[in-house]
Amino acid sequence: MKFSTAKRHLREGSKNIIRNSWMTVAAVGAVTTTLVLVGIFLTLIMNINQIADNIEEDVQLKVYIDLAAQQEQVDELEQEISQISGVTKLEYSSKEEELENLIEDLGEEGEQWELFEQANPLNDAFVVQTQAADQYQRVSKEILAMDNVESVDYSENVVERLLTFNDYARYIGIAFIGALLLTAIFLISNTIKMTILARQDEIGIMKLVGAKNSFIRWPFFIEGLLMGVLGSIIPISIVMGGYYYLYENFRDSINVPFVELLPFNPFALQISLLLLGIGVFIGVWGSVMSVRKFLKV
Repeated sequence: MKFSTAKRHLREGSKNIIRNSWMTVAAVGAVTTTLVLVGIFLTLIMNINQIADNIEEDVQLKVYIDLAAQQEQVDELEQEISQISGVTKLEYSSKEEELENLIEDLGEEGEQWELFEQANPLNDAFVVQTQAADQYQRVSKEILAMDNVESVDYSENVVERLLTFNDYARYIGIAFIGALLLTAIFLISNTIKMTILARQDEIGIMKLVGAKNSFIRWPFFIEGLLMGVLGSIIPISIVMGGYYYLYENFRDSINVPFVELLPFNPFALQISLLLLGIGVFIGVWGSVMSVRKFLKV
């Protein structure tokens, strides 16, 4: 495309926005409202995922070694576990370390366990971590089938609830965001349809003199793109301003384990680019859908 042609398309697209100012305000307002809600939901979903990741990182699978196992057999067991698909971390924990951890975890109630330091009844163990929380069940079954394993323990209920909650939150969020985006596309599409209706005669003349559809279509693409960009500026300001206030004032007062807000940077840049990209997408897509239908006439 020649520079002069691109300049002409940009000028025409901008004129359309000014010429249909009230419809533009309505469409940009709809995009703004939609993207504010999308931004809030994205912020919630991304932080929930962060919390879920923190919990997943803390989940460990503990393999208790048979008390009768010899050192050679323990070494073989360690080699077998390390070769299981999905295992990312494997650490040996002696029964002395297990007793020490137990006393520390139980606090004052753990003092009675100090009596067992001379005759420690606990097992040596391996502490295993996997790539993802949904791999613990499979990995535990594979380890249980190995020799010299007395038992395998991990927070099965916690993991299953975590996975279920994470899935529900993700699906509901995606469904809601999808519905909002479709609404915004519909509103922008209708706005551009009104613009095209007002210029039907002009478009008909352009087609009669041989103008290509792409030549007619470009100003409307630019109009949709500009609407998307304009509609994303305010949501970015609102969502990022609100998140900055929340992050700066409440991040240190949240004393719940695993609950940690995403750092403002680079989260602010990511969510801003995402909202801008969504705004441009629904603007361009809304114009494509409406222009394509009218050019077929």
